[in-house]
Amino acid sequence: MEKPLWRVRRSSYVVDSPYMRLRADELELPDGTIVPNYYVRESFGFVTILALTADRQVILVRQYRYGADSIHLELPAGMLIDGEAPQECALRELAEETGYEVARCEPAAVYLPEPVRSTARAYVYVGFDARKTREPQLDATEHLQVELASLPRLREMLADGTIDAGASIAAGYRALDYLKLL
Repeated sequence: MEKPLWRVRRSSYVVDSPYMRLRADELELPDGTIVPNYYVRESFGFVTILALTADRQVILVRQYRYGADSIHLELPAGMLIDGEAPQECALRELAEETGYEVARCEPAAVYLPEPVRSTARAYVYVGFDARKTREPQLDATEHLQVELASLPRLREMLADGTIDAGASIAAGYRALDYLKLL
């Protein structure tokens, strides 16, 4: 398939903050149709890490999410900071959220979580031989607790909806597939 030519007639930022950048484009489609407000969320992306302890326990975080106003069980994850390498982000987020560090960290997958409305890429890492080295250092908006689960239990939680955040579901399955390759 050939990529259609969508011409940007105008572009402006509706939101421009360190946490969200939302652009409104006026587009002209190949057939001449004008789309006055096509919104695109610009982002450096985010990273999710499936970290395994020496006894093959997965490190999870149960945390409050304001947008949904509910508590969710997830894999540790976070936004990339301008110029930060995805693996650095994975290691930083794991340490900040859980207090764990890994001996080895490998890239497992990259995917586009919402290509229709976002520039973000999602990076998935698998960490090995995780051990707790310090107390978590949470941001003001992070309210969470660390939990451990076996790999079979993780697979069950992904399948039965116990883990219900889309990014953790996608990353969890991609990481499990990666582990089968090793």
